[in-house]
Amino acid sequence: MNNAEGVRLILHKSALGGMQASRPKNLQRALQYQAEDEGAEAAALADEADFQHTLRSSHSTDQLVELWRKQLTQWDYAEKPAWSETAPRSDERRSAVYDLLALQDETRDLLTSLIPVPRADGPVVISDEFTPWYTPQSQQGRAWYWPAYRRLLSEVKDWSETAIASLDQASDRVVERLANPTDEATYQAKGLVVGYVQSGKTANFTAVIAKAVDAGYRLVIVLGGTLNHLRAQTQRRLDMEFVGRENILRGAADYESDYADDPAWSKGQFLSHEALPSTRGAFDIVRMTTRDNDYKSLLQGIVALEFEKQEPNLPLYDPHNLHRASARLMVVKKNKDVLTKLVKDLNKIKTPLAEIPVLIIDDESDEASVNTANPRRPDAERTAINQKISELLRMLPRAQYVGYTATPFANVFVDPGDTEDIFPKDFIVSLPRPAGYMGVQDFHDLDSAIPPEERTFANSNEKAHVRDIVLADEDDDEPLQQAMDMFVLTAAMKLYREEHGLGDRYFQHHTMLIHESVRTADHRELLGRVTKLWWNAGYSGERGHQRLRKLFENDVLPVSQVRADGHVVPATYEELSTYIGAAAVRIGGDDHPIIVVNGDKDIETGEADFDKRSIWKILIGGQKLARGFTVEGLTVTYYRRRTNNASTLMQMGRWFGFREGYRDLVRLYLGREETMGVKEVDLYEAFEAICRDEEAFRQELRQYSELVDGRPQVTPAQVPPLVSQHLSWLPPASKNKMFNARLVNKRTPGRWEEPTAYPTGAPALRHNTGLWLPVLEALSLAPATFEYSTDDETFGFDAFTGFLTGGEFLALTQSLKWGAENQFAPHLTYLTEICGGPTPLVDDWLVLAPQHRTGSKKLAIGSSDRSFSWFGRKRRRGPLFSAISEPKHRPSAYRIAGALAPGGNSVTERHVAGRRGVVTLYPVVEPQHRDEVEASGRIDPGKVVMAFAFVAPAAAHGRDGKAVVFTTIDSSNDAIITHQSL
Repeated sequence: MNNAEGVRLILHKSALGGMQASRPKNLQRALQYQAEDEGAEAAALADEADFQHTLRSSHSTDQLVELWRKQLTQWDYAEKPAWSETAPRSDERRSAVYDLLALQDETRDLLTSLIPVPRADGPVVISDEFTPWYTPQSQQGRAWYWPAYRRLLSEVKDWSETAIASLDQASDRVVERLANPTDEATYQAKGLVVGYVQSGKTANFTAVIAKAVDAGYRLVIVLGGTLNHLRAQTQRRLDMEFVGRENILRGAADYESDYADDPAWSKGQFLSHEALPSTRGAFDIVRMTTRDNDYKSLLQGIVALEFEKQEPNLPLYDPHNLHRASARLMVVKKNKDVLTKLVKDLNKIKTPLAEIPVLIIDDESDEASVNTANPRRPDAERTAINQKISELLRMLPRAQYVGYTATPFANVFVDPGDTEDIFPKDFIVSLPRPAGYMGVQDFHDLDSAIPPEERTFANSNEKAHVRDIVLADEDDDEPLQQAMDMFVLTAAMKLYREEHGLGDRYFQHHTMLIHESVRTADHRELLGRVTKLWWNAGYSGERGHQRLRKLFENDVLPVSQVRADGHVVPATYEELSTYIGAAAVRIGGDDHPIIVVNGDKDIETGEADFDKRSIWKILIGGQKLARGFTVEGLTVTYYRRRTNNASTLMQMGRWFGFREGYRDLVRLYLGREETMGVKEVDLYEAFEAICRDEEAFRQELRQYSELVDGRPQVTPAQVPPLVSQHLSWLPPASKNKMFNARLVNKRTPGRWEEPTAYPTGAPALRHNTGLWLPVLEALSLAPATFEYSTDDETFGFDAFTGFLTGGEFLALTQSLKWGAENQFAPHLTYLTEICGGPTPLVDDWLVLAPQHRTGSKKLAIGSSDRSFSWFGRKRRRGPLFSAISEPKHRPSAYRIAGALAPGGNSVTERHVAGRRGVVTLYPVVEPQHRDEVEASGRIDPGKVVMAFAFVAPAAAHGRDGKAVVFTTIDSSNDAIITHQSL
């Protein structure tokens, strides 16, 4: 950096620094003010023309641009600032900032091109009404731990300003819904924060804790999982990023710290306050647990839990006492004995428990915390952990409970009428998917319009990252050997990248996870198999190199060539081969290439402590690696474990997370066509179904988070009916956690709705087919071509067409028979509302019968002379199909119903009308009847499923503008209460 660049940077830093505490101000004046005493060179640089000239030749990573990125992001994300009424993260907000800075048009354009307005989604909140108390004004002069955490994220962990601003916003949504810790009246808020598996939930609750203690909460209890290593992992994270060195040492020498053997401690990566906070006008954090020690009964009296009062005659929650008192932090395992000790000790302290503002953070709150005892039995007792949490909530009236999970279904199915339970009665916050996160969507081709035969490594996530495990028999080790070969190849790729373009960065961890069973006996057998495979792999000989070369040329190279995102890729195996030996040594040079993580001390060959050392190993594990525990550097996963509910299966997805520098190298070897009872189970299909369930839940929350007349559409008590289930054998949570709600009416204007619970018996199928046959017979004789085009692709299909009036479609759907009546009942209530009555909201329904453009899948139903395309689908269990429709059929239907902007196709546009819905018909032939259809081209009406999907007009919102109507089984009321969305 030359002298002029340095002076310019100082001027802009000083000018922007003077605006942080107030608002954006005239930049030219601010620069000139800073340059007044700095001489002629500074005066020349304090000019907008110079700023423009610099921006024209700047890169997005230049220091001056980064300085402006940080400040503009803060202004972009600011919520309800006094200086603007514009929405955060909008063009209008950025324009308002530029106006206040008095920037010229060219300067605005240059800044926006280098620093685009952030478009990331914010958190979605379903909340009961609350009294605002957590405002910027209320925090002035008190914030200590949140600014310190923010500083660590920026300066030590190198978070982007956008990521920090997003965390700031999301944590505010939680803290503002807790009770005001200084209020005289007590209130116990309960909430739930929903993130993604391994996506940064810990960062969110660390921010929440930091802001809460700054606001006045003085006892923080973190329930850190059910296993010791999970609790220790959470303790270390909070000590490192929130508590800080001085609070850990409390005057002791560095070598006396419980982290003296932790590399991050010696490298200065733990937060430092530069002195004990109490000596700098703040307050200290007293740790009641350490990395190695869970909560223990206090042997020397209870003084460590006593809260000091500066004004003895005032309660602890009075501001005169609260903001001078130290805070207590404990990270406690969800264990009955440990929680019993805590409850016992709290009952001994002299400080009245009713005076202590308490924050309880429940990490992985759907595990162990939920009461699974049958609530219908009069003699039912709470399960152990749930009972202890209930005791804490009962004895601490100022306690606030916030659960964190990536699998929320068990929590939202808790009885809302049980006042001592953990139902999130006050709020549910759904965190946005963070930038750089690699989640379940990145391994699936959800709703892809690209035909399977045209999918490539470039356009298909499945082809790029997923490899099938197909075994000839249970002794077949070939897929496992290939996964291990991939692990060595990707290790070599990481070493290659370290020497070619990563700069000072390096890959500290590189791991492979093998997950087949939770049984330690199975792990013992698997350890023997994997060990034998490793030492016989021949990675230093010709036989090993032949296998690796083939795998590199057929898999690693073609994937990385199209997905490396700018990271270097060797052009040939010869370029990479020199790194194979080093990679194998990094993994197995200590003669221990494998770590078993299951608690069986007889076979554990090494400790998987990612905090203490660099780990390049193969991990074999079960339950210990299935929830909460972060497997750092995970690149290759070999997974065959089965389970019977979505929450458990999703938590086993350890391959989700942040994979900076090696996304293209991630591989998932997944079991296909396993068996469960007599049904086939495809684990890849199961994860796709879970993804659809979770995304549908998040979309529902997003839709109903919008206020109507200033009030919430739904409260957390009305959320359970929004949970969907795409595979019948894979419920969202255990059955004993799903009992308290039923959906009555679901208004879905402009949305694709697809019933799947069709009857199985021939009489009912024949009845339904008889209702639809006149509709089919009345369709056009020639198909029309419907298309909808976006900037990236065109969705097209051929279909016969016809029309039904609103009353005709309603009468037909009212007469249909179902395999599960309750699945369609909420939709029928909505259709009755918009199609019936004296003032219907629908004029007519366009009926589409999509026709295949190729192939011979044609059938005539019953005595009909007309043939129609049929669709082969199979049921997953009972009456339920999985998805029936095809993604390419949806955009045109959305457009015709008014839910999308024009897409450029004349046929589609010709059918658009303001009060028109769309019905799409799918004659479905199940596997047991396909031979008959293919042989004769005809089918008995009792052997065809007349499936359909519908899109109601986008304007058909219902007369009251409300979104949903529910019945909720609530134990606080003996009757079934009907809730209309408020």
